[in-house]
Amino acid sequence: MADLEDFLQQSGWGGAKRKPLAGDASSRRYSRLYRGDEVAILMEDPNPSALKSYLAVTNILIERGYSVPEIYERDETAGFLIIEDFGEALFARLLEKGEDERALYELAVSYLLDLRQHPSPTTLKYFSGNYVLDQNAMFLDWYVPFLTGKSLDDNARRFFQQIWQDLMDNFEREDDVLLHRDFHAENLFFLPEREGLRRLGLIDFQDAMVGPPAYDLVSLLQDARRDVSSPLAETMIQTYIEQSEEEESTFRRRYAILGAHRNMRILGIFTRLKEQDGKQRYEAFKPRVIAHLNGCLAHPDLMALRNWVRVTLGELM
Repeated sequence: MADLEDFLQQSGWGGAKRKPLAGDASSRRYSRLYRGDEVAILMEDPNPSALKSYLAVTNILIERGYSVPEIYERDETAGFLIIEDFGEALFARLLEKGEDERALYELAVSYLLDLRQHPSPTTLKYFSGNYVLDQNAMFLDWYVPFLTGKSLDDNARRFFQQIWQDLMDNFEREDDVLLHRDFHAENLFFLPEREGLRRLGLIDFQDAMVGPPAYDLVSLLQDARRDVSSPLAETMIQTYIEQSEEEESTFRRRYAILGAHRNMRILGIFTRLKEQDGKQRYEAFKPRVIAHLNGCLAHPDLMALRNWVRVTLGELM
């Protein structure tokens, strides 16, 4: 705490009022700082590598002309940043108040399409088949035992990973892009005073990687925290396919595979947060995630995975 007070004093925010903000599933903490008429966000991150990644991705996005919070003050060693406050215009809050859903999602999809115009960064981790296999452990080690009351046997685990190995071996890669990985309504702001794609404010991108463009579209439309209307989701997928000039059946296959991976991983994470960290609020999101997962498993090329779920788990709930 002394280090934080010293940082605030040295940065000129020592006398500022502090209001804690709701955090995410990580160990980061956020507070809003008030200094007269000035407002900023204090970010505390005890993980030096995560903070380093946040700063690196910030620089990449700034170089590309996108809107990310300006960094006012920093102490990388202690894990403190004071950054620009985008205010209350978070997509999720605007949508709760009845804002035009289609307009906001069109802006987000336009941004994802624009990302394709830039070369993929060379300094970020790569979304590889091995990464997918490693991340599968979250589902196998947390959600499966939660559902069945016992650990998964070795044969079922090997079969599951072999199914995924086959899916990734036959995953037709498109040109890779920067992946936010958590590109959804709780991490996007609408900044109407800015122009073009700069009207989209971006946060929570420290886990960015390089990988297939369809992943962030899945993240946006298969949102764990809110329902995106089915007609809108389909319109956005079709818009993305047409404007990117992707071959439709190939793209939808990628979309289903990445969606299955993401939703399985999320089920594992939400279960771990409840069982290990006592964070109960994520339980309420599970039915939505399961519905997304079942939708992905309906794709004919995911039949083997769908059968594994049916035989091993019976049902996902």
